[in-house]
Amino acid sequence: MTALGWGLPGLPLVTGALLLLSGRRADRLAPAAGVLTALGALILAIAVAIARPVIGFPLFEDLAAGMAVDGLSAVLVVAVTAVTLGVLVFAAGDMPAGEARGRFFGLMLLFAGSMLVTVTATDLAVLLMAWEVMGAMSYALIGFWWREDERVRSADVAFLTTRAGDMGLYLAAGCALAGTHALSLSGLASAAAPWRDLIAAGIVVAALGKSAQLPFSFWLSRAMAGPSAVSALLHSATMVAAGAYLLLRVQPLLAATGWAATLVAWIGGITALLLGAVAVAQRDLKQLLAASTCAQIGFMVLAAGVASVAGGTAQLVAHAAVKSLLFLCAGAWLTALGTKDLAELHGAARRYRLVGLTFGVGALALAGLPPLSLWVTKDTVLAMALQESPALYAVGLAAAVLSAAYSARMLLAVWRPATASTATADAEQPGTRRIGFLTQATLPVLAVAAAVFGIVGVPDLAEQWSSLLNARGESEPTFQEMLLSGVLAVVTLVAAVILVRRRPAPRSTGARLLAPATHWLHLERAVEHAISRPTLALARRLAWFDDRVIDGAVRAVAIGGRRAAGITAGRVEFPVDGVVNAIGRAARRLGALARRPQTGLVHTYYAQAAVLLFVLTLVVVLVR
Repeated sequence: MTALGWGLPGLPLVTGALLLLSGRRADRLAPAAGVLTALGALILAIAVAIARPVIGFPLFEDLAAGMAVDGLSAVLVVAVTAVTLGVLVFAAGDMPAGEARGRFFGLMLLFAGSMLVTVTATDLAVLLMAWEVMGAMSYALIGFWWREDERVRSADVAFLTTRAGDMGLYLAAGCALAGTHALSLSGLASAAAPWRDLIAAGIVVAALGKSAQLPFSFWLSRAMAGPSAVSALLHSATMVAAGAYLLLRVQPLLAATGWAATLVAWIGGITALLLGAVAVAQRDLKQLLAASTCAQIGFMVLAAGVASVAGGTAQLVAHAAVKSLLFLCAGAWLTALGTKDLAELHGAARRYRLVGLTFGVGALALAGLPPLSLWVTKDTVLAMALQESPALYAVGLAAAVLSAAYSARMLLAVWRPATASTATADAEQPGTRRIGFLTQATLPVLAVAAAVFGIVGVPDLAEQWSSLLNARGESEPTFQEMLLSGVLAVVTLVAAVILVRRRPAPRSTGARLLAPATHWLHLERAVEHAISRPTLALARRLAWFDDRVIDGAVRAVAIGGRRAAGITAGRVEFPVDGVVNAIGRAARRLGALARRPQTGLVHTYYAQAAVLLFVLTLVVVLVR
């Protein structure tokens, strides 16, 4: 069983490392190796979910670490590996032979493997290791086309933003050692004050940064610079979901603080609302999907805040299927038509019917249309929000309406008939005008998962689902609540159709009002003005102080020492040398005088001794 537990993350990590080290030599074999590895990981994930292995090992003396599979991680490992398999099958058919496929599939497998370690880690040390690898792989994948400066800048922004949030996890680990003398995730809630509050604060910041919640949301817009398969995996079941998973995992800690749960719930609800408005305003399909990811992750964060672990986990898994499907459809159209601009995608769903139909299923599920998956999972979360606060429930319900609005916008854009003015293609890259077999084979499977996962809302299955996640006692949505959200979704979709038919082009006034939302609420600019520029200005001032004051003082000391040495050499050293030289000359003269009596004649020595004796006698007589 231990080997099974090590094998699950080990298989993609080892294969990914080998492909990455092989470089271009592995380009031909990389797609097959990536798909087979993902398939093997899925089989292992199912076996691990059944066997529930526990692995423990000493990290340092008296400090244990390990990985384990419980109900929550069992669901997540299957979801991560299933989505990874679908995305890699798509990439095998979508990525041209000229690309660095060995590097791409290696990075993707390392990325997925680090997520598997993240969801099975039982302590902050192992979690931090996987967290760091996941961030590094996301940086490399977003900037995969590194020869293009703008893509590299986007990777830099995404990496630095998430890294800023990641510092909170280091704070949490340090405070956990101080407060509990251990790093176990299950023991964080028992830490004494003030360590417990500091641990919670660090984890909340790290999770919000990783999951692109306010105020960190803008980095997800930058993440769209990577290949479509990267967007599908990153936005569905891996990195962006990791923060929400962590909050669900440490929900007892959030509740124990008395403030963290409320804060998390409101941040999740407000993100779902505001980023839903951002999604409605987008003109780029991938940007719309990115903003909608922030909004939908907001429901998961809201679930962690209101103790809806079963609802939040169901939302995470259903969203993974829906969003990976939608991103892969967007990527297929980008490959075939060379554009992802909504105005230029008119007629795309009619031209490529299978992609259009599966995209339609995903979009309707994202809208919360009954009886599709996100309708059920979203209402499960909102039911617990209603128990916490009617105001929080109202915010969540408004965010759900916006979900239907942005889903309708992209759905209508791709199904509207193309006209001469909207038939532009190849705006971003040369289109192939075809969609490969492997690409199309992936989409129906994901569409089925996006549609039917709502069965977790069936009463008997819902009870088993809650039991699996050890989340009994959670409120379930009433018939009236589900009817309300379903009716609102239908009404929003119908209203969008009517609005588009009557007023196909937005008015300039409306465009001006939507300008902040179009630019992601100017969050990146706000961070640039409030943090980046002041920090760089401070750095320049400190550099000036270091160069002019500190270095100037050091140089002044050196110059003063050199001048003092010159003065000493001219005014002191020469006289001193003269005295020394005079003493030397005197010594030499005395030595010469002392050598004169040394004649070697005995009678001379007797004469000298007699004279000396006479002098001594004379001195004695005079002294007395």
